[in-house]
Amino acid sequence: MKPTILCVGLLAATALTAVSASAETLRLLTWGSYAPEELIQKFEEKYPDITVEVTFSNNEEMIAKLRATGGAGFDLAQPSHDRIYAAQLEYGIYKPLDLSQINTDVMSPVHLEAVKANTTIDGDVYAVPHQWGTTGLMADMTKAPDVKSWADLCDPKYEGKTSMRLKRTILLATAFAMGQDPFALYSDLDQYQELLDQVADKLIECKGNIKAYWQGGDDLSAMMLSGEIVASETWDSTAYRLYDQNNNIVFIPPETGALTWIDTFAIPAKGNADDAAYKWINFVLEPENITIMSGSTGAIAAVKGGADLLPEDKKAAVNAAFTQEDIDNLKFFANIPPGVEDMEGKTLEKIKAATGG
Repeated sequence: MKPTILCVGLLAATALTAVSASAETLRLLTWGSYAPEELIQKFEEKYPDITVEVTFSNNEEMIAKLRATGGAGFDLAQPSHDRIYAAQLEYGIYKPLDLSQINTDVMSPVHLEAVKANTTIDGDVYAVPHQWGTTGLMADMTKAPDVKSWADLCDPKYEGKTSMRLKRTILLATAFAMGQDPFALYSDLDQYQELLDQVADKLIECKGNIKAYWQGGDDLSAMMLSGEIVASETWDSTAYRLYDQNNNIVFIPPETGALTWIDTFAIPAKGNADDAAYKWINFVLEPENITIMSGSTGAIAAVKGGADLLPEDKKAAVNAAFTQEDIDNLKFFANIPPGVEDMEGKTLEKIKAATGG
């Protein structure tokens, strides 16, 4: 009997070794809320040979982590679409995608093409879209029914009744309200500086209209719900939450177009689980999983009919905000050239010093 027992033992050990060898870990570098536990469990049940390991991050940290390792340490990252091109040219931290491995047919064409335009280098595509959202306007329609432009935040009739956040987005928004396209001037930084100076003057003049400069969604929400302000620049997700509490408070895509970010899928240059990465991308694009993901992120999936796949409590707010015309008019953030963020930062400091913001 002993030889038989030994043989069985060897077979079991061999089988265990084979399973271990075939198992892999998908190391995901993503935003907080972009890897809800419910989806991780579903994915690991569907693919029992893959374990998902999550590191939460943001755009700056993603670049820093991948730059430090030359693109190693992670198998799938989710940078925003305007933070890939320059990082790839300078650091080579991503690898080209094999689009044949991704179900791009389900993606919203406007978002897919926007990401391709931002992340194509020498004919290779380095990212595809996942979730998207916007910055625009929010107003209480019973108190400010005619708000439709970024400039309306500075309309004298709303003196002391509006708000904004002193970050780079309001610089870009104000430029568009002035009839300029700030992204078109990224290629000429002297002209862009001239525009920033004009924008700073406008926002300093607007000081009297501002009840307070908001720092986060909670303080903005409190001001809107209390009636302290009647309109503000806002993230769309904040407006959606308030709509659920007060249907008079709606998100308004500005007439020049809501400023739009897209978080993407990109594969690090030295990732070693490409097959698992492609499986995850396709998995989270399945309709039932999109609803779970959007419930966690508060954002819309960049797929056809993405708004209809939102959880019910968010769907009504989005449908009240966006028409197809608004979606066609989205202004996608452009790739940020070296030096631009420093220029914008100095402009914001100038405005803060003059307004106490």
